[in-house]
Formats: sequence, C-alpha cells, structure tokens
Amino acid sequence: MGSGLIEIKRRMKSIQNTKKITKAMGLVATSKLRKVRRELDVNNRYYNSLSYVTDELMTALGDFKESVYIKGNNSEQKLFIVLTSDSGLCGGFNSNVVAYLNNNFSDDKLNNLVMVVGQKGIPYVKKRGFDTVAEYVDIADVPTIRDARTITEHAIRKFKAGEVSEVNVVYTEFITTVKQEVRVDKLLPFEIKEGKQNLNYTIEPDIETVFDQGMEVYLKGKVLNAMINSKSSEQSARMQAMDGATKNADDILDRLTTKYNRIRQSAITQEISEIVGGAEAQK
Repeated sequence: MGSGLIEIKRRMKSIQNTKKITKAMGLVATSKLRKVRRELDVNNRYYNSLSYVTDELMTALGDFKESVYIKGNNSEQKLFIVLTSDSGLCGGFNSNVVAYLNNNFSDDKLNNLVMVVGQKGIPYVKKRGFDTVAEYVDIADVPTIRDARTITEHAIRKFKAGEVSEVNVVYTEFITTVKQEVRVDKLLPFEIKEGKQNLNYTIEPDIETVFDQGMEVYLKGKVLNAMINSKSSEQSARMQAMDGATKNADDILDRLTTKYNRIRQSAITQEISEIVGGAEAQK
C-alpha cells in the first residue's frame, strides 16, 4: 500500500509540473493575442480604406479590361496560399485549415498547387496529397508588410507568367476570442463589382500604370490582413487549448488527491485495527 501512495504522489508531482507549463503558456498566448488584436484593429481600418480606394479605381476603368489582373490566363492550375502556424499546441487550428482545403478543393489535386505559410501546416498539406510550390516559415507573431510582400510577389509572378489561373488565400478569420472561421478569398483574377458607375476621373500618368501598381498594393494589403487574422486566431486557439489543458490537470489532481486520501485513510484504519487486535490478544 505504501508503494501505491508513492506512485500516486509521483504522478501528482508530474501533473503539477505540467500544469505550471500549460498555465504559463496560456498566459503567454493571452499576452500575444492582446498584442496582435490591437494590430488587427488598426489593420482592418487600413484594409477597409484600401478596399474602398480599389473599388473607386474600378469605377474609372471604363472599357479598360486588358490588365492581366482582370482578364487572367488559360492555365489549368490554381494556387492556394494556406496560412498555418509555426508552432504547435494550438488545438485543431492547423488541421481545420488543411481540412477545409481538402474538403473543398481535393477534386483536382494535381492542378491545385499550395503555398504553405507556417511550419506546422507543411506535413498536414503533404499528408493530404497536395503539391507544395513554396513554404514560408518563421513568420513573426505580428506579421509585417515585409512578410506579406514576399509571399504576394511570389504569387503574382506565377500568375503573370501564366503558371496559375487563380490565386486564393485560405486562412482563419478572427471573429471573437471564442469564434474563428476558416475561409477562402479569391485574390486573382480580380473581379469587377457589378453596378458601379463609371465616374469621370483624371488618371496620371496612365490607367495601366496606376491600375497595376494599385492592384499590387491592394493584394499585399489583403494578404497582410489575412495573415494578421490568422495569427490572432492561432493565439486564441492556443490560449483556449492551454486553458483546457490546465483545467484537465486540475481535474486529474482532484481525482488523484481523493484516491490518495482514500488509500491513506484505509492504511491508517488497518494500522489501528492491528493495534487494537494486538491489545485484545494480550488480555
């Protein structure tokens, strides 16, 4: 019985150490979430303004539809920029993103190319049978325009070269701390919204230059916004996972404490019985 008590105490010590780690990681995730959410609030305002300016630019197009960003190309392949995490312990965050990709775009995996952003997403994507054309890792906790520029320019090069006919980004949109949704946004070719009136704008130096440069700025802004959404969702998922692990550790400790006290009480009762029995035998 003594060995049983020692084993339970050893298990309790191990779980207590694990609980300290999960609690600390939960606090770190909470701090990082608070930081990236502030950046997301600022970036959302920037992206909304950028989208408005881009839509206004579309009104000035008139009959100009010859840009490669609009007319596209005849390639049979499509590119998906899949945003995942560089570190684990974030619940089903990565598996949910890749599962969404697989559930919606697995009908033609040979022509659906994937650009993975985040170390942990690479094995998930390859396990599902998708071909990765690029892998970007070690993204900062708060993504920068520099990160977005590298990824976006790579995608634009493949699109302009006619290697892919579409560019999409698959990411987890941050809605609230407890709600995030995986979604896919089509980046290229750009679709002009119907119902816009052609306003009389004077464009300098020419519409081709302004449109092409404006589209590059818009696409980089869109990818950056998706990356910040993804990082916010990742930290939220990690915070929830670590909180859940800490609560599970508390539940296990409660059960082990009850078991330990029960065994200890039984041992004490047995010792008292033996003492009483010995005293009775001496009478």
